[in-house]
Amino acid sequence: MPENNTAKRKASATKSTSPAKKTKIEVSETDEVQICGDNVMEFYAKKRRSALPTSGGEFKFNKKRVRMISKVQELPSDCKGIVYWMFRDQRVEDNWALLWAQRMALKQEVPLFVTFCMPSTYLDATVRQYRFMIEGLKQVEKDLKKLKIPFNVLLGEAPSVLPQFIKEKNIGGVVADFLPLRKHTEWLNKVAKKLPENVAICQVDAHNIVPCWEASDKLEYAARTIRPKITNKLTTFLTEFPPVQEHAHAVPDPAIKPVDWKKVEAFIKVDRNVSEAKWAKAGTENGLKMLESFVRSRLRNFGTDRNNPTKNALSNLSPWFHTGQISTQRAALRVREFRGKFSDSVAGFLEEMIVRRELGDNFCFYNKHYDSLKGGYSWAQKTLNDHRSDKREKVYSREKLEEAKTHDPLWNAAQWQLVTEGKMHGFLRMYWAKKILEWTASPEEGLDISIYLNDKYSLDGIDPNGYVGCMWSIVGIHDQGWRERPVFGKIRYMNYDGCKRKFDVKAFERKYAPFVNSQA
Repeated sequence: MPENNTAKRKASATKSTSPAKKTKIEVSETDEVQICGDNVMEFYAKKRRSALPTSGGEFKFNKKRVRMISKVQELPSDCKGIVYWMFRDQRVEDNWALLWAQRMALKQEVPLFVTFCMPSTYLDATVRQYRFMIEGLKQVEKDLKKLKIPFNVLLGEAPSVLPQFIKEKNIGGVVADFLPLRKHTEWLNKVAKKLPENVAICQVDAHNIVPCWEASDKLEYAARTIRPKITNKLTTFLTEFPPVQEHAHAVPDPAIKPVDWKKVEAFIKVDRNVSEAKWAKAGTENGLKMLESFVRSRLRNFGTDRNNPTKNALSNLSPWFHTGQISTQRAALRVREFRGKFSDSVAGFLEEMIVRRELGDNFCFYNKHYDSLKGGYSWAQKTLNDHRSDKREKVYSREKLEEAKTHDPLWNAAQWQLVTEGKMHGFLRMYWAKKILEWTASPEEGLDISIYLNDKYSLDGIDPNGYVGCMWSIVGIHDQGWRERPVFGKIRYMNYDGCKRKFDVKAFERKYAPFVNSQA
């Protein structure tokens, strides 16, 4: 935002403390526009337009966001199009990968195609995650149509369907999303091998603010080691986005065929017994509405109440971040506008959303064992092995845990929040996973079950941060050794009494008791 707004923000914060004044400031500290559902898209479009050069010409693109996957770097002379292979970042605006793909296409004066390769199954994902993703992709299709950019949903895993599409369209260059998980890396490598030798393929990290390979060139030990590396580069990478343009070299309108969403729905073969999460409405517009509700209503309390599951202080943005339906960079830019008013809350939120989230990508990118005990530090592996034969006071099967049938009413309530709402409060995620370690026959089983339950039920499952959360709780990654005790060894311990000192445990239990008891 313009520097001359800083003094205005400080002045407005000292004028009055009446409820009416405070509400007005919460809506926006830097704009007079009242943000509501009808104009939220235009509100952010205005911000993007402000990033365009006033004298015309191209916007500046930081090429450090890009890394080459293919050996060939030049596009072939007979190139007839550029493909953006969308997967992790399912949005049109605020998307550096799409912006880079359009930049390439405009320079070559060729059409731009956006493709999404839809696997029939994806690890433990259910219809809950698939429907959220598909509804978001429907908005992607509408937004691209306005820009005369065709959107193609190819049915199947990328290595099976994308190379043929590229050959049929005589595509000269492919831009891929960055996702450091095993399955996507495998797809990327297979696609690269199947492409013609003269087709260039690159990857753009449009998910992290500081690209993963730029933040660090090695596996980081903890937040304290990666924090200064990220912080030192934020001024370079935390910039406003320019808008995606109506494509000047579009394919003829009749060639842009609508996606057959009924065919897509029939193609997916996932567990349909998990209900959709009614509180989370998919798509970029709904994600931006949630962002606005956060900065207007909950951000002020984030600093003091974010670890209290009975308080409504969280952003609730993780489903949209996970699917890439909104950008974490957009959220950071917006939240920073309130640092003059809610400095502690803004600092705490940016720490979690930037440093901690990007630490998760770092872990999965540089550690191929990101979801197993082999990925833990040597001290953690040793202490868990030393205590693997310790007697467990309670041992539960995966089925009992999934059904929230344990002796612990707080754990049952947290599990049922996950099952019914597709989310779990961040503080309780730690407690929840650590109890699974305590109540299963081995740390390997505990880790497997925690990952399974998170990936099956959470809207933000199958994500680097989900794996890191389970690994932190059970395997001690990004943590240190603590006082040794049975089962846990030196892994950080959490218990029911400790939660009682943090928040009103009984109030949280009562909220979910009817659901839990109905399953008993």
